[in-house]
Amino acid sequence: MWLKQLSVLNFKNYAETTLSFIPQVNAFTGENGAGKTNLLDGIHYLSLCKSYFNPIDSQHIKKGEDWFMVQGEFDRDNRQDVVSCSLKRNQKKQFKRNKKDYQRLADHIGLYPLVMISPNDTLIILEGSEERRRFMDNVISQTDNRYLDTLIAYNKILLQRNTLLKNIKEKGVFDIGLFEVLNLQLVEVGELIYKKRKEFMEVFTPYFRKHYAYLTEEAEEVSLTYESQLHGADFFELLQNSIEKDRILERTTQGIHKDDLFFTIHGEMPLKKFGSQGQQKSFLIALKLAQYTFLQEKNKFKPLLLLDDIFDKLDEKRTKKLMKMVSDDEFGQIFITDTDAGRIRKIFDEIQQPIRIFDIRGGQAHAL
Repeated sequence: MWLKQLSVLNFKNYAETTLSFIPQVNAFTGENGAGKTNLLDGIHYLSLCKSYFNPIDSQHIKKGEDWFMVQGEFDRDNRQDVVSCSLKRNQKKQFKRNKKDYQRLADHIGLYPLVMISPNDTLIILEGSEERRRFMDNVISQTDNRYLDTLIAYNKILLQRNTLLKNIKEKGVFDIGLFEVLNLQLVEVGELIYKKRKEFMEVFTPYFRKHYAYLTEEAEEVSLTYESQLHGADFFELLQNSIEKDRILERTTQGIHKDDLFFTIHGEMPLKKFGSQGQQKSFLIALKLAQYTFLQEKNKFKPLLLLDDIFDKLDEKRTKKLMKMVSDDEFGQIFITDTDAGRIRKIFDEIQQPIRIFDIRGGQAHAL
């Protein structure tokens, strides 16, 4: 699978542009703020129906305009598919494949899988557990759209249970029957999510170790551990035993919404605290490359790989190893952003891989 063409209209800082790509490596180069990353985000829209950086769709409409459209032509098994996303201000987002509207956006997720590596990924290490759960859920959802439905159901029941806990304190009424029904419902969908996450991590972790070892030449020991309150515990009993604590705190304290990933380096030392910027960057890249391998193995075809400002905080040796790795047959079509067109061309000349470079200036793109 590869993206043959991308067109954007009134999207972020672009009035109108159309770009044609090669199946190997495509690079967007130019100064910071020129709009390189915006093109990657347009591709992300076509794959996952949303921006990678900002969930508010209306904020991607070009200033002074009332709508935007992103359209792409994909080649998958020699079949041509045209995917488009458009939004008019104050209206519902429209998403189409071959001119047919989707009834549910979830039905599109996974058809054109994609992995993005961006400086924003540091949030996975530095922020709270929600970022790490989102990472797991994003990967699993691209191989199983029923998982997304289950997540939505869990969050809906969780909200109902939390609302009930708040009402107990405000109104002084405790409906034990409704509480037990919500507990049973939460357990039913929560155990499905736990099972999926556990199975995912068992497959995913060896991929991660392999990619990290390659990038760093096994310079240091790192580990990746899935943590859940459901490990070795009965979910229903956890909920029953925490009722008093939940009533005091007015929220559900047990469940898969508390799951986390624990990242360590040099044994049991937290990566967030003891890892250098370069080590953290290598860790994140290995995570995303493992995501790529997982998606490829599950879908039986190669996802798109988007590398945004990838050379930041990576030394030249690791950069060259990474570029050589992703240019091999194991990976498919790649999109890269960088400020230096000469550096990009030099790297790919040295590893003898074809590349198409676009110069980006003020919302305009031209092939070099």
